[in-house]
Amino acid sequence: MKSILTLTFALASLAGATTYPLTLTDDLGRKVTLKAEPQRIVSMLPSDSETLCAIGACDKLVGVDDYSDYPQQVTKLPKMGGLYDPKIESIVGQRPDLVLVSKYGKIVESLAQAGITVIAVNPETYEEVFSKTLVLGKIVNREAQAKNLVTGMRRDIAKVEILTKNAVKKPTAYYEVDPTPYSIGPNSFMGVLLTKAGARNIIPASMGDFPKVDPEFIVKANPQFILGVDAKTAAARPGWSSLTAIKAGKAIELPGNLGNIFSRPGPRMPLALAQMAKIIHPELFR
Repeated sequence: MKSILTLTFALASLAGATTYPLTLTDDLGRKVTLKAEPQRIVSMLPSDSETLCAIGACDKLVGVDDYSDYPQQVTKLPKMGGLYDPKIESIVGQRPDLVLVSKYGKIVESLAQAGITVIAVNPETYEEVFSKTLVLGKIVNREAQAKNLVTGMRRDIAKVEILTKNAVKKPTAYYEVDPTPYSIGPNSFMGVLLTKAGARNIIPASMGDFPKVDPEFIVKANPQFILGVDAKTAAARPGWSSLTAIKAGKAIELPGNLGNIFSRPGPRMPLALAQMAKIIHPELFR
C-alpha cells in the first residue's frame, strides 16, 4: 500500500511539473524563454522575493533588492540595489540564471547585454497578486505550491470579508502613502483591501490607483479615518484640525510594520487585511 501511495504522489507531482524550455510573455510584453528550471535567482522586487519563499523556492535566491526584508532568510542574502540604482556588476557576479524585475527602472537592457535571462513579474492590481503568484510558480517549477498558496490566501481573505460585510456602518477613510500627499484609489490592490476591511475610500476611481491628492480635497471629504499618518502631524496641516477623524482620535499611524505589509502585493496580503480590519472595525474582533 505504501509503495502505491508513493507512486500516486510521484505521478501527481510530475503532472504538475513545469515543462522546459518554457516560453512566456512577461510584464514588459517581452517573449522570454527559460531553457531549464532556474537554480540561481536574483529578485529585484520584495513581493517576488516573498512569493518565491512562500512557495518553497527560497533556496533558489542568491541575491535580492535592498528592500526585500521578509522572510528572515532573505535578509541574509547579498543586496543588489534598488529599482533605479541596481548594482549591475553585483547581479552579474552572482551568476544568476534568472533575474526577476519590475517593469519600471532601466535594468533589463544592461542584464540582457550580459547574457542574463530577465523576466518582469510585477503584480499591481488585486487579482494580479494571485495570477502572478501562479506565474512565479510555473517559472520555478512550484506550480502546486503556488496554487495552494493562492487558495489559502483567498480563503483567509474571505474569512475577514465575512465579518466586515456584516458591519453596521462602514466609515469613510483616507489612506496616505506618503506626505506629498499620495493616496490609493479604490481599484489599486491596496484600495481593494481597504474596501474589504470595511471602509469607504474617499478617493474616487477617476483619480487613478495611486494619485497625488490636493489636501483641500481631503478637507472637503472630511474622512472618519485617516490612516498612515499620526494625529499630531495631520492636525498641523492647514484646515485638518477640524476633520472628523482628528476630533474622534482616528488619525492613525499604522502600528508595527503594517504599512510595509499593506503596501506589498504578496503572500502576506491576508494578514494586512486582517490587521487593517481590526483597526477600522475593532468591534467585530472582540
